[in-house]
Amino acid sequence: MNIHTSYAAASQQYKKGEYLGALRTLNSLLDTTRDARTYSLLARTFLKLDMKAEAAEAYALAGREEGSRKEENLRNAMQLHFECGNEDQVLVLARNFISIAPKDPEIAYIIASIFLRRGEKSILQGLRKPLLESNNPSHIALAMRLLADDPRDEENLRTLKRAIKLFPNHIAMQLFYLVHAREFGEFDDVRRGQALIENEITKGNREVVRNDNPFHHLMWCGDESLNGTVGFSAGAYDPALPEKRRRMPHDWSGRKIRIGYLSNDFWENHATMKLVGNVLEQHDRDRFEITLFCYTAPHHLETNSFDRGRWGKVISVADMSNAEAAALIRKEKIDILVDLKGHTKGTRSHILNEATAPVHVAWLGFPGTTVNIDLDYIIGDPIVLPEASRPHYYEKFCRLPETYQPNDPVSRPRLQPCSRADFGLPEDAFVFASFNGNRKISLKAIDAWISILKKTENSVIWILGANARFQTNIRKEFEKNRISPKRVFFTTKVGYEEHINRIQVADLGLDTYPYNGHTTTSEQLWAGLPVLTLKGTNFASRVSESLLNAIGLPELVAADQADYIGMAVSLAKDQARIAEYRKRLSENRFLKPLFDSERFCRHLEKAYEMMVDRAKSGLGPDHFDVPALPVRASSFSRDGITL
Repeated sequence: MNIHTSYAAASQQYKKGEYLGALRTLNSLLDTTRDARTYSLLARTFLKLDMKAEAAEAYALAGREEGSRKEENLRNAMQLHFECGNEDQVLVLARNFISIAPKDPEIAYIIASIFLRRGEKSILQGLRKPLLESNNPSHIALAMRLLADDPRDEENLRTLKRAIKLFPNHIAMQLFYLVHAREFGEFDDVRRGQALIENEITKGNREVVRNDNPFHHLMWCGDESLNGTVGFSAGAYDPALPEKRRRMPHDWSGRKIRIGYLSNDFWENHATMKLVGNVLEQHDRDRFEITLFCYTAPHHLETNSFDRGRWGKVISVADMSNAEAAALIRKEKIDILVDLKGHTKGTRSHILNEATAPVHVAWLGFPGTTVNIDLDYIIGDPIVLPEASRPHYYEKFCRLPETYQPNDPVSRPRLQPCSRADFGLPEDAFVFASFNGNRKISLKAIDAWISILKKTENSVIWILGANARFQTNIRKEFEKNRISPKRVFFTTKVGYEEHINRIQVADLGLDTYPYNGHTTTSEQLWAGLPVLTLKGTNFASRVSESLLNAIGLPELVAADQADYIGMAVSLAKDQARIAEYRKRLSENRFLKPLFDSERFCRHLEKAYEMMVDRAKSGLGPDHFDVPALPVRASSFSRDGITL
């Protein structure tokens, strides 16, 4: 049989669905000829046999040959390698498309997806345009993700405004535009966009939120059943990963439990370290070995003066691939790897999908379920993770007895005297304050604040306004509702000590929802400012309630928005009650659990021991509650930190 006859025979077998026969014929044919059409038919045959990786290689071989379909074959090879997760092969093939990538949305999507996963975002800005102009929702969602990494960039806001005018009903684009709109207080746009999305959800189209940013999604949606469906890489996660990882051999012979913490926040001035720093120092080194797997940005490390060795052994994985980082973690024989990032900026949580340790844990960074990441447990408490929340998480609940949030009482600054005049605030008014980020000021929150100010004549509101555009827009929002601009005051981001000091001149902190103040709330409580919150419906909206319970002020949790407004109005007319709350905060600061990092650490260590006991016994993860230590009868204050 000659070459042409053999090819024709293979082609005929392929058309008849005789794919194994076609494969045999083609394999014989490749002994004598290796041209583009033969490789291309081989690739199509592999695809019919569900052999994508082999099909990708065959298309790549076809693409090496000259011919009219050279580019098509290379594209097919690139797409299939991408679907198979063969990123290195994709990038080799991508060299053929460097010149057209800025114009071709499909090529741009593949290249951008890979570099984004690898954390190499600086080279991707040129790929936003083809993605934004595509009609493919996945392309647009990825373009929005590139923009969403810096929602404070006003140029990004203007770009998205133009895009929204072209695609006013495009849900994926609306979702990502809203990230920026909230940051700049574009409240009319937020109302329109959010109404469009909520209308789709009401009609039963719950898939509409799938392309939302998991972190920014929590700024507007308190529905746990929706929160758990959001993720950029939906469908890319292999649900068999956890069981495969748990079956891997592991050396449990060490006398100490080996804990690894994974984050890019390991520098002294990051908010996470203001919470967890002293807990890391408090770990019992006779029973626990602590390693920090760090991918902190170099410019943050340059400003760090703290001895990070006090937190644990620091190993940099910043320049490693995910697979290389995971191999290193396995080499360190880590028993429990704790991810401190989840779906937050700069995350490399996908390292956990490379089987790093027998037990994988999510804690602190992300207030919700971390989709598409191989995790066993999420650390919370009975308030942020009530029983009713279990169906909305795939992670098992590890609930600490008092609060999931640690707080470092050692490095927090002591309050220094300051006055309202220092911040341009009126001395004779009741000062409501919100120090939460712009993006957390939801439509419901601002509507409540407007109602509160209308019902309390001798009051002002003091808001952290990170940019001039936001300040202008929120001032207009109040003015539109007949609140004088003279009653709206702003402050900006300042150094940590100055921030703590300024808090004390306000009368009452007004919490945001559905995303509460987290670190911000504990900072206010540390500074002696009572914070009013309301009962939440998901993790992010229950945090302030958890913190208020841990400091002994549960009565500052309102039942709903109407109660929140009513309580704020009542407190504005009752300075004696405000004074009593301040007194309790002062008395409880070094007595109650919220700032007791040593007590918190003992509870956390007990949680780790319970996780290890299950894993060593061959048992899979399951929900459990950590028992509480006996209540402290006296202060845990230390020299140099009493206020």
